[in-house]
Amino acid sequence: MISFFGFSLAQAEETRLLRYPDIHKNRIVFVYAGDLWLVGAEGGAARRLTSHEGFELFPKFSPDGKMIAFTGQYDGNTDVYLIPAEGGEPKRLTYRPGFENMPDRFGFDDMVLDWHPDGNRILFRSWRESYNSWFQTLFLIGFKGGFPEALPLPEAGLTSFSPDGTRIAYNRIFRNFRTWKRYKGGLAQDIWIYDLNQNKIQRITDYEGTDTSPMWYGDKIFFVSDRDHTANIFCYELATQKTRKITQHPDFDVKWPSLGPESIVYENGGYLYVLDLETERTKKISVQIPDDKVLVRPEYVSVKDHVSDYGLSPGGKRALFAARGDIFTVPAEKGNTRNLTNTSGIREKNPIWSPDGKWIAYMSDRTGEDELYIIPQDGKGGEIRITTDGHCFRFAPVWSPDSKKLLFADKDLKLYYVNIQERKIILVDSTKNWEIRDYSWSPDNRWIAYAKPAKNHLSSIFLYSLDEKKIYRVTDDFTDDNEPIFEPEGKYLYFISKRDFNAQLGHFESSFTYNQMTKIYVVTLQADSLSPFAPESDEVESPEERWERKEKERKEWEEKRPEIIEKIRIDIPGIEKRIVAVPTDPGNYSGLAAGEDKIFYLSFPSWTLTGGKPGPKGKLHLFDLEERKDQVLLFPVDGYDLSADAEKIIYRSGKQFGIVGAKPGSCKVGDGALNLDQMEMRLDRREEWKQIFSEVWRRQRDFFYAPNMHGVDWDLMRARYGELLPHVAHRTDLNYILGEMIGELCCSHTYIAGGDMPKVELVKTGLLGIDWEADTLSKFYRIKNIYLGQNWKENLRSPLTEPGVDVKEGEYIVAVDNKALRYPTNPYTLFENTVGKTVTLKINSKPSLEGAREVMVRPIESEYRLRYRYWVESNRRKVEEATNGRAGYIFIPDMGGGGLNEFSESFFPQIKKEGLIVDVRYNGGGFVSEMILERLRREVVGMGCSRNASDWTYPGGTLFGHMVCIANQYSASDGDNFPYFFREYGLGPIIGKRTWGGVVGIRGFPPLLGGGYVTMPEFAPFSMKGEWIMENYGVDPDIELDNLPDQVILGGDPQLEKAIEIIMKKLEEEPKKLPERPPYPVRD
Repeated sequence: MISFFGFSLAQAEETRLLRYPDIHKNRIVFVYAGDLWLVGAEGGAARRLTSHEGFELFPKFSPDGKMIAFTGQYDGNTDVYLIPAEGGEPKRLTYRPGFENMPDRFGFDDMVLDWHPDGNRILFRSWRESYNSWFQTLFLIGFKGGFPEALPLPEAGLTSFSPDGTRIAYNRIFRNFRTWKRYKGGLAQDIWIYDLNQNKIQRITDYEGTDTSPMWYGDKIFFVSDRDHTANIFCYELATQKTRKITQHPDFDVKWPSLGPESIVYENGGYLYVLDLETERTKKISVQIPDDKVLVRPEYVSVKDHVSDYGLSPGGKRALFAARGDIFTVPAEKGNTRNLTNTSGIREKNPIWSPDGKWIAYMSDRTGEDELYIIPQDGKGGEIRITTDGHCFRFAPVWSPDSKKLLFADKDLKLYYVNIQERKIILVDSTKNWEIRDYSWSPDNRWIAYAKPAKNHLSSIFLYSLDEKKIYRVTDDFTDDNEPIFEPEGKYLYFISKRDFNAQLGHFESSFTYNQMTKIYVVTLQADSLSPFAPESDEVESPEERWERKEKERKEWEEKRPEIIEKIRIDIPGIEKRIVAVPTDPGNYSGLAAGEDKIFYLSFPSWTLTGGKPGPKGKLHLFDLEERKDQVLLFPVDGYDLSADAEKIIYRSGKQFGIVGAKPGSCKVGDGALNLDQMEMRLDRREEWKQIFSEVWRRQRDFFYAPNMHGVDWDLMRARYGELLPHVAHRTDLNYILGEMIGELCCSHTYIAGGDMPKVELVKTGLLGIDWEADTLSKFYRIKNIYLGQNWKENLRSPLTEPGVDVKEGEYIVAVDNKALRYPTNPYTLFENTVGKTVTLKINSKPSLEGAREVMVRPIESEYRLRYRYWVESNRRKVEEATNGRAGYIFIPDMGGGGLNEFSESFFPQIKKEGLIVDVRYNGGGFVSEMILERLRREVVGMGCSRNASDWTYPGGTLFGHMVCIANQYSASDGDNFPYFFREYGLGPIIGKRTWGGVVGIRGFPPLLGGGYVTMPEFAPFSMKGEWIMENYGVDPDIELDNLPDQVILGGDPQLEKAIEIIMKKLEEEPKKLPERPPYPVRD
């Protein structure tokens, strides 16, 4: 790879990527490489305060400057900690788990925000009482620990106290880790002031973009805004209600400003700056980190858990792997493991062994682009570059049988082959519809078979003649055909096709779907050849006669083989009529491969949206054409590859790989297991980070839906953010600069997350599914609320409501496992490491140990689903009671499998309601909105009856009533699509707030070296008028209504209440009644 980033002594002297700073007079605390550091406000050499392998974030000096509160992971959970400002042993203050392993874009649990002005309490935000991952709530915890105090606000982001502590300036919305610059959708942040004593709310900014990070200083509130394109610090004057710009950074956004007694410290371009609040002048602080940088020192690491591709040598003696960007071969039994490439800063992928056994071909980004290389399989020689025109993402290569040519495709929707000796690239075909991903060679190297996508989103099989330079169609565009491969003797072309239609009917609804519709098909390539399944006649012969006949046929074929294979005859006229099915049951098939008179393939059970038990589920089959018999070779497997001689198989089953013979009944999963322990590489993380940076930049260039990159100078962005790369000291630093770079595209779904970083072993704290309430008089804890579950579902199990556990709201928990529980001890300290284990509680109706009874329970890992279900059922009851049962209520949490299931579970039981409120607030998106809308928009056009039954509608399972949709700023992605098309279909009014505005979709989470992923927005919607819709704006409601905190605190839900009002008005003014059954006819 071209190195466009250099390391120099000058760069090393002044450190960048100093994160999350805070300042107190002449000292600054900040985060570097996941640890806390302290430096003077004038800069200079910093001093390390923490060194734990987990992260320490969001440090905040106490008002007197003597302590630093921060968010850390010391004890296996993300919690609030406290250390002396000069360093020392951290003190843990919180113990309650929230949402672990959430992507960074949602923020962190128990995130320290500020100190209360009284200097005794620390403000933090947490998911601990949230029923949705979109938002967190605020808590105060004393610096001595104890039980956290909840602030009443229903949701909150970054927050700053007024000097007297009676009010806060805050963001109601938190999106400060979102990698989406110049965002102007419904989730755009504003600054609000909330009076904690009077329950009054005031909005002080109304810019359409981002206003965040409020800092209350005297009669001013400083904040960050991108109203001038790049985010800078602004000041709001409380007296005049005027806003003015303070800082003038043109290139990099101001990040994570923090208020001190006299100044504000913030990040910009990886540097720290201090803003003097008296003069309102900024100064860059030069900081040096005397760090040994252990995390970036080269080391030897195992890569056996980083396998991305695998294959097999022609004779099956060695396995071939791509792992963490290097190419390896591993012996089946004897010999050494070979790392053929040994390149930390280069990604080699898609390796494939040449049929003659001499070479291994692969894609490499050594030049900064995907190029095709070959290397001797024994490692005795350097790699040879085959292509020199790389300009976009390329897919896996395929060798020709004579090992002289390679076939590959690219993201420009083109298919090529290249002659190894001449290095000449020949275009085979191209399309404007989708990627060409399935292609193969004929045994004589003169034909290429491939599947080409058409405008109807189905693929057809084509043949390309190298001699004629001509393309021939094999199958028509009425079927979906893929994975064409030649039979080794050139008699047949095999492919798989979804053409077996056998509908499955829905249980609750009049609907159907097609599944298990794939079969394997055979094309006879010569017009005079019989079908491999032509009728046969059994003749009487002894075993000896049968053996002699087979041996004679084999010898005759061996004599003719060179002549036949030299140039295969393919008769094109009528080829589409010479297709027959392999006699197997239809299923879900893939992974087609062929040996002599043998077809190998994988079958998988039908896919369900919410999945089943984890682990491999595939079956590897062998269909014997001579015996006309199908057998399962291996189960369970995830995938396999066949050796060139079709005698050996490498299989993958979970993390296990093995090589076995390709014969039925001779092996099972676990046989031939490969030892991957010697798959090691010398890892230079700095080099790897360069590669990741380059690959992320290229992936967006190649896959982003708009080739103009939204008008962004993409080369300039590579240069701008690339200058930070030499300062990366932790994978989170890399993710940060990548997020900043892809955020410049100003587009939804530009995500970066994960990767190789120190792991902290989680210690799970058990939960009871309750709200605790401290009785400060008796010093005992009372059960305020018990969240009911559905105890037949493990993820909805509520420990205190299980059969035989007799515990009521209002009772006291006075001891846990014989340890007395008294206020202000944090109750969760007694539930560490108890998830799924039996715990004995002492319960009493009074605040006393005396007379307490014992109950045994099994604490759960998370209360989120219990709280979520409580919120949904409360809403359903409100609608039921307010409408006297006439209207129904459905909440759809996402547009994935879970959301679709919840819709179905709620819709059909309420099918006879006169009206329906569909609530898609907080909907996290997915892809099933069109399925749900298809159900909702069905119209009743007829009725039916039976003598002793209630009447039914035609079509069945259809609601005949009015509908209302509720959406808010958290209705996102496919949750944007739903209200938009709800309106387009004329289903009813939309109530609430403008939605998220992020509808450029992605396909999966493509992995990066060392783990982690990046997403590329590829799929953008536009209207029937030919206009881009929703993106970076959202969907406006018909009735705009905000659930303001002061109303929600008092128990209100104005949006739901308005929906009830509208649906009742519809029911009264525009009643929809199904017709009565007419008098029975008399036909005499």
